Amino acid sequence: MAEMRGDTPIDISEDRSKGLLNDVERGLYDFIDEEREEDFYKVDEGLTEEIVRQISQEKHDPDWMLEFRLKSLRIYNELKVPNWGPPIDGLDMARIVTYVRSKTDMKASWEELPEDIKNAFEKLGIPQAEREQLAGVGAQYDSELVYHNVRKDVEEQGVVYTDMESALTGKYADMVREHFMKLVPPTDHKFAALHGAVWSGGSFVYVPPGTKVDIPLQSYFRLNAPGAGQFEHTLIIVDEGSDVHFIEGCSAPKYNVANLHAGCVELFVGKNAHLRYSTIENWSKNMYNLNTKRAICEEGGTIEWISGSFGSHESYLYPTSVLKGDGSHAEFTGITFAGKGQNLDTGARMVHLGKNTSSFIDTKSICKSGGISTYRSSVEIRKTAEGAKASVNCGSLMLDSISRSDTVPAMDIRTDKADVGHEAKIGRISDDAVFYMMSRGISEAEARAMIVSGFANPVSKELPLEYAAEMNNLIKLEMEMG
Repeated sequence: MAEMRGDTPIDISEDRSKGLLNDVERGLYDFIDEEREEDFYKVDEGLTEEIVRQISQEKHDPDWMLEFRLKSLRIYNELKVPNWGPPIDGLDMARIVTYVRSKTDMKASWEELPEDIKNAFEKLGIPQAEREQLAGVGAQYDSELVYHNVRKDVEEQGVVYTDMESALTGKYADMVREHFMKLVPPTDHKFAALHGAVWSGGSFVYVPPGTKVDIPLQSYFRLNAPGAGQFEHTLIIVDEGSDVHFIEGCSAPKYNVANLHAGCVELFVGKNAHLRYSTIENWSKNMYNLNTKRAICEEGGTIEWISGSFGSHESYLYPTSVLKGDGSHAEFTGITFAGKGQNLDTGARMVHLGKNTSSFIDTKSICKSGGISTYRSSVEIRKTAEGAKASVNCGSLMLDSISRSDTVPAMDIRTDKADVGHEAKIGRISDDAVFYMMSRGISEAEARAMIVSGFANPVSKELPLEYAAEMNNLIKLEMEMG
């Protein structure tokens, strides 16, 4: 893809003459939990072989995982920073802490959690959501899961939903080893290699053949420590003929030092299986979000991505679907909101390998107050993918004259027996629409917020009710901010 360089990013580095600037709060998601040093364990800043070995020892890795981490570290040191997205010069790995954990074991009972961690997730609504809507919940605080619980009736179906560490060292160890970073190898790019070296936390899901999970599973990731990185790994295997909906949410308070998120999501969708993967990313605006997500579908399998991105200082995020099996299908529905000081480079990639495969991309981006939004799509139809169909639809809404929105589509079609379409639109809020709504007694600010919410409706309508409400609230919050 073509290289894009945006405006110089805001300086969120430490002011060495004055020390750290005051932390900034932005409402519900920006509450800051004061971490007492004696309650947390962390490694030193930076990235060395000694630190990687220290993380591996803390996590009681099997020998093969330690070898994998060290190999990934070597690859990381050899690879250059990707040059296709916005500059990430403000990210200094020498000042990132790659592993922070609370000195508490993972709990299956909410009441057993330390009060500070429990209060953090209570504020985010996790216990209430679990009680009312979810089949299972995993809650990660900094580098490790601190809480995990699965409904008994879901367990009785044979569904496995646990933390990655338990899966790696328990009876699912062989399954983890067979699949771990096979879709996203460390050689993929520099930050995939970083993930392979220092990954920690995340979720493991296995849905046995012919199983339908009627209500969603959820993981929530909270990065609380300033100057830290979060590197969770999500591995989901949906076996033949099964169906599941998995939801991930994430947030972090705002600090005036850089934080880093370089997680990895690997989704394996079996023959005639269906997986819906929904995520609402609400990182704070000092975050570098360099996340990698990839799915592979066997014959007749379907992957649906529902994605909302409302935070981070800079993002590289391009979920990929590999349609390996004949008749497999992928859909990506996403929205990105770039405000002041944000440069969000996002999109989706579809790779058609099997015959009669189909894919659909529908994305929306919104930018205001000088925010930069770049959408990249990639559709690849190989020679083997005769009868493939692909459609791309991307729309951008600019709320002022100082913001920027770019669309960078790429299509690589290797067979003439394919049907491919692409449509892109960039526009502003219509003054006539705002005037019409104001004539009906609605304020200008409310009118603009309503129009933006309507623009985002294709995404919100695909989410469970409580997550759609959260997304609409985030849009309102962004509209109110300068």
